[in-house]
Amino acid sequence: MIKIEIDKSSGFCFGVVNAIKQSEAELQDNEILYCLGDIVHNSHEVERLRSRGLITINHEEFAGLHDVKVLLRAHGEPPSTYEIARKNRIQIIDATCPVVLQLQQKIKKTYDNRNPENTQIVIYGKIGHAEVNGLVGQTQDQAIVIENIEDLKKIDFNRPIKLFSQTTKSLEGFSEIVTEIKKRISPKTDFEYFDTICRQVANRIPNIRKFASEYDLIFFVSGEKSSNGKILYEECHKANPNSIRISGPDDFKKEMLKDARSIGICGATSTPAWLMEKVSQKIRELLDDHS
Repeated sequence: MIKIEIDKSSGFCFGVVNAIKQSEAELQDNEILYCLGDIVHNSHEVERLRSRGLITINHEEFAGLHDVKVLLRAHGEPPSTYEIARKNRIQIIDATCPVVLQLQQKIKKTYDNRNPENTQIVIYGKIGHAEVNGLVGQTQDQAIVIENIEDLKKIDFNRPIKLFSQTTKSLEGFSEIVTEIKKRISPKTDFEYFDTICRQVANRIPNIRKFASEYDLIFFVSGEKSSNGKILYEECHKANPNSIRISGPDDFKKEMLKDARSIGICGATSTPAWLMEKVSQKIRELLDDHS
């Protein structure tokens, strides 16, 4: 008999759970609730909440709304979003993750207290990512965003640097950036770095490596938009080359299950537990049909 197991450490992080709970609580009393951007980078969960009345909007649509309720997701928003809400009498349901909120406040304080002619605020993160946009907004869009070692060319190594990180980046990647800046910076130039990576996310990496190595075949469930999912899947694949990334149960083909004696199912911090359970059910159905 083939062993099928779901990774207990996979699934929504605290910030996402909190945002979804807040949206569901609001939708109990209201027929509709607007959400600025996808509440989570998983189309299946977005669709589930859409069917309950959650309407996803972009920033342009948000600016055109008046006298409504809008939920801000866990990723956080720049100050300009709150200013638009104030002008348009929009009631904000703020589901910004506490870890992200703390980081926003830290960056704003650093920006306000910096030497404006000299100090560079640098953020290690994904350019254009919702969380990063919110962080850059704390600096009136003055922060320098770097995604990798190549992006370090954006920095002046003769001027002071204060480095922060998007909360969902890997500790290893951040450590590499810190090491490289230390190598390049002028000897008498000030360099401060702040490890602002969420451990609830960072700790997923060693956990998922261990889980992936224990099975013949791994199905990693994640939405295409999830940057966290991309990182975790890469770690999964390193630990077990027989790892397949899928978005849901409809992605399956029988031939994927060939010769597997044990199957592990895991996912991103944006992957709902109910979706991994549906994947497990689909595998069992295919195996029953196959026998």
